[in-house]
Amino acid sequence: MVRRTKEAAAETREQLLEAAERVFRKRGVTRTSLARIAATAGVTRGAVYWHFRDKIDLFDAMCARATSPMQALLDRASEDARAGALATLRTICLQALIHLATDSRAQAFFEIIFHKSELVGEMERLAHRHERESKSARKRIEAILRRAIAQRELPADTDPVIAAHVVHGFVIGLMHEWVIDPSAYDLAGAAPSIVELLVAGLCAHPPRKRRAIRRRTP
Repeated sequence: MVRRTKEAAAETREQLLEAAERVFRKRGVTRTSLARIAATAGVTRGAVYWHFRDKIDLFDAMCARATSPMQALLDRASEDARAGALATLRTICLQALIHLATDSRAQAFFEIIFHKSELVGEMERLAHRHERESKSARKRIEAILRRAIAQRELPADTDPVIAAHVVHGFVIGLMHEWVIDPSAYDLAGAAPSIVELLVAGLCAHPPRKRRAIRRRTP
């Protein structure tokens, strides 16, 4: 009986998360009430508050269950420092784009977080977390680029900080654009060429460290 009660509670929680994802995607986070989510899930508002403190807690749980392809791949990439750095970078970017193109939950997550939520007011703490996660991803990419420099795959004077911002911005920006209109092109099919364009450009014209200007003493 206890087991069935736990299973029922888990099912209700999943119903609420699925309903929240659908309603957030359709109406946006700010314009969505817990009452509407409960009605969409076919449960009472009391059931919502049994599982979640408030809308922010529910939104946070919905985000947590979506796979972040870039972060997961960055975690794996950091485990094997012996692999070719640029090969690692290609894999990370390629799999991140393919994951978005082929996973409906990832698409819903990115659409909501990028285009259907205002990360101000009650959502501000989530905005800070999003900033921390983006900074962490850029630092992981920067470490891979520093490895590429050490392995002489990139010039010694390459600026890994700027390059990491470029790579991260390129991939995330592409995701931003594609989730608005997934029918625009086959992202999974185009991903290898897109990633090669990024890496080839990075190799051909990497951002360089600025040399300090020596001032002449009078």
